[in-house]
Amino acid sequence: MFNNNLVNVPKAYNEPILEYRPGSPEREELKKMLATMKSEQVEIPMVIGGKRIVTDQKVAMHPPHDLKHTLGYYYKGDAGHVEQAIDAALAASKKWSQMPWQHRASIFLKMADLISGPYRAKINAATMLAQSKTVFQAEIDAACELADFFRFNVEYMAQIYSEQPGSAKGMWNLLEHRPLEGFVYALTPFNFTSIAGNLPTAPAMMGNVVVWKCSNTQVYSAKVLMDIFEEAGLPEGVINLVFVSGPVGGKVVMEHPDFAGFHFTGSTGVFQHIWKTIGTNISKYKTYPRIVGETGGKDFVMVHKTAHVDEVVTALVRGAFEFQGQKCSAASRAYIPDNLWPDVKAKLVEQVEGIKMGDPEDFTNFMTAVIDEASFDKLSMFIDKAKEDDDAEIIAGGTYDKSEGYFIRPTVIVTTNPHYVTMEEELFGPVLTIYVYEADKFEETLDILDSTSIYALTGAIFAHDRYAVKLATDKLRNAAGNFYINDKPTGAVVGQQPFGGARASGTNDKAGSILNLLRWVSPRTIKETMVPATDYRYPFMEAE
Repeated sequence: MFNNNLVNVPKAYNEPILEYRPGSPEREELKKMLATMKSEQVEIPMVIGGKRIVTDQKVAMHPPHDLKHTLGYYYKGDAGHVEQAIDAALAASKKWSQMPWQHRASIFLKMADLISGPYRAKINAATMLAQSKTVFQAEIDAACELADFFRFNVEYMAQIYSEQPGSAKGMWNLLEHRPLEGFVYALTPFNFTSIAGNLPTAPAMMGNVVVWKCSNTQVYSAKVLMDIFEEAGLPEGVINLVFVSGPVGGKVVMEHPDFAGFHFTGSTGVFQHIWKTIGTNISKYKTYPRIVGETGGKDFVMVHKTAHVDEVVTALVRGAFEFQGQKCSAASRAYIPDNLWPDVKAKLVEQVEGIKMGDPEDFTNFMTAVIDEASFDKLSMFIDKAKEDDDAEIIAGGTYDKSEGYFIRPTVIVTTNPHYVTMEEELFGPVLTIYVYEADKFEETLDILDSTSIYALTGAIFAHDRYAVKLATDKLRNAAGNFYINDKPTGAVVGQQPFGGARASGTNDKAGSILNLLRWVSPRTIKETMVPATDYRYPFMEAE
């Protein structure tokens, strides 16, 4: 098929976002899919070496917004299943690594078309039901962003392979990008189906084999992803999906001599613990593992006295409360100048109190439930604390109820202390904390903002004054890996704003860019000499 051809892959493009307006065909199709999936209970096995693996441990799956309903069950594994997954991956490694890249590209391009086409309603419905996303949040995530990851990563892969070194006269220099020697461990979060799909597939695209452990609260849509991978033609054993606890999976993986890479999105604490474990075990490995992680965020909106109030309020509401604030990029702290505060406060409170929340199957809802009881309990604890603290005041929301689902009203806290706990600690929920500063102390407040959080993921500046924009951009250079000017700090698009942050927010390897794919290859230079030397002596050695 490709043996004698130089191949150009199709030009990558961003998948258009469907609107799901009343009466639209996509809305009708999705509603039918939601009804179908809710009407049946599925049983989800692990997938190891292409085989479905069941155990005697069945775990029920419930929508976070409807705890009485059961979506089905998944089969929980143990350390032995992780070992089986590693063995299956290593068994598939040689054949997969020698697969011509054009054939690998074809598989992932097909995945993109399956997700954006015949599987679109199913992957969106699964994400809505099990992760409690609204239709729009599911669409931009599960359908569009994941298709974007596949299409753009294929384009980046072709670019990586096409770039070659120069060759002097009489020689030919080549650069080979080999897969890593061993297997990659992908540990994925609940909050983005696209991230759950990208973390195992980005290394696989570059010829690696993968053991994938998804979040327990994302198993339902992970099963759909695995179906898509297989339908696209991904060979058995290239990606192996296991359902085990984090400590169990980590222990087996991190002690294996063939462990070669770690692709992670999750909490900073977990990432730091795993990094420490890798360091402790470093002498056991055949190669130094690649460690790629995107972790927490305490993302900010910095507002200048010249900003436009309506733009600020819209950015705060959308940035802080879409998907219940369960984005590592969500706006969770804001700095508002006192000259704008009266108008910002009035409009913000009005809009937040008017937010409609409930079941995602009701398309008029802007918000739904948080992911699980642990998250609900943590968030309600911080809300209760704010009600008691003298340096904090709740001006909107502040209520919660888990009688039917894990519902927390969008909550706005105003603090007089720029280092108040909810200005510094990541909550991962619908809680926004605001610090009102003196309008003429913009630069000093930038310094406070920059030194407040250990994180540096996303942030935004709102200002009409361009000098203020420049000042904020310069002073906050290291405060965010994704920085926005007059826009909310969420919504990075593959191929446009590659995503990732530094400091305690991760290794900043920018998912959705060529930079990430380069982490999953090990280069080898090859030099061929056309006419080799036949005498060891050099001209300078000749006698006078």
